Amino acid sequence: MDVTVVGSGPNGLAAAVICARAGLSVRVIEGQPTPGGGARSATDPEFPGVLHDVCSAVHPLGVASPFFAEFDPAARGVEMVTPEISYANPLAGRPAAIAYHSLDRTCAELEHGSSWRRLLGPLVEHVDGVLGFFLGDKRSLPPDLPSTVRAGLRVLAQGSPAWHLLRGDDAQALFTGVGTHAIHPMPSPVNSGAGIMLSTVAHTAGWPVPVGGTQTITDALIADLRAHGGELITGSPVTSPPGGVVIYDTSPTALLDIYGPAVPDRYAKALRRYKFGPGVCKIDFVLSGEIPWRDPRMASSPTVHLGGTRAQMAHAEREIWQGRHAEHPMTLASLPHLADPSRIDAQGRRPLWTYCHVPAGSTVDQTETVIALFENAAPGFRDLVLAARAVPAAEMSRYNANYVGGDIIVGGATLKAAMVGPTLRANPWTTPIPKAYLCSSATPPGTGVHGMAGLYAARTVLRREFGVKTLPSLAP
Repeated sequence: MDVTVVGSGPNGLAAAVICARAGLSVRVIEGQPTPGGGARSATDPEFPGVLHDVCSAVHPLGVASPFFAEFDPAARGVEMVTPEISYANPLAGRPAAIAYHSLDRTCAELEHGSSWRRLLGPLVEHVDGVLGFFLGDKRSLPPDLPSTVRAGLRVLAQGSPAWHLLRGDDAQALFTGVGTHAIHPMPSPVNSGAGIMLSTVAHTAGWPVPVGGTQTITDALIADLRAHGGELITGSPVTSPPGGVVIYDTSPTALLDIYGPAVPDRYAKALRRYKFGPGVCKIDFVLSGEIPWRDPRMASSPTVHLGGTRAQMAHAEREIWQGRHAEHPMTLASLPHLADPSRIDAQGRRPLWTYCHVPAGSTVDQTETVIALFENAAPGFRDLVLAARAVPAAEMSRYNANYVGGDIIVGGATLKAAMVGPTLRANPWTTPIPKAYLCSSATPPGTGVHGMAGLYAARTVLRREFGVKTLPSLAP
């Protein structure tokens, strides 16, 4: 076997597909019974006609990422529906803040739409350059320097006390809700970077939902891997080093357990100092009907940020980073059936996906807290709840070993991690362990179902281990 990939998340599968297309023999080993890592789906244990997404549910980068743009899931039978509303943020005592796929419509409904347009308009017009900046390897010259400068200046402004340059309580809440995907105290460049990138994509490629669940993306990657001679083994945790070249789609600290004393001392010390961030409590609901939002426009939004105002979200994120549960924690929600009606069963039951931000390692079931947040924005929500499946942060690693303490970003929610990687190395996808490489979201460009960390790791492996200088085509 030329290459073994440990972990079948989107980055691991991206690396495996590239290596297999380069003519290498490739095996992917997954510890869980089902493949996909952060891109899986599973039926509800009580209502088998209801399909939940185990981790990610909505995919802003599943179309826009350079890896997926070339891989082209749509050409492989994956239907991605782009809704009219990318995301929405309910606000107490006033209309919700809505980010439509259309930039013009978004600006028309915001209190100070011209401010939103000044922030994002120039980036929307040069989205490829913006994505080249955010999803680049951070070691090559960005493909579009003017767009890099535009995006960088906005990241710095919105990641500092100058974030008030964005006017209007509704626009500020709308942008801040997107930034909280990074799970980091704000204002900071980490949050503003996530906000700038995802907001730009919201008005270009949109925030699509895969018909049939996130698993369809994983299945398309696996089908391509097998078509090029690769193989997949599931339900087989790796506890000792496989032979040959190995690419790890794992948390960096997993190498300590797999290699033990074979890890060089200095690298072992660096890995032991590796810090994971706060966690999430994942709650999958089964609902009997549509949510009765106070603002009826929200009935068409598959993605919802339940965090309140910018000040409320900033306070809640500070609380969890200081190890305290927030009274009104930031909660991300997805209603995939609004884009994919096949997710509604014959009795009209449908899934509601939620992540609630909590301190690292929290054992608290946040179901009642999240229900209360929905009740504030949609009185009568509680009456719709047929079931709630909560996974506290402390238990998230049972579903994905990378999510230590419930940290779904795998320690990557810092500027250093996004730029440098888990340890200080010229090439962050390498390790000092012979023939061992990393490709998880702990390496640049960080978290998200975009496949780019896998692409950069595979590029490194092909060049260093096999002398292959040109990446193979990913076209169907």
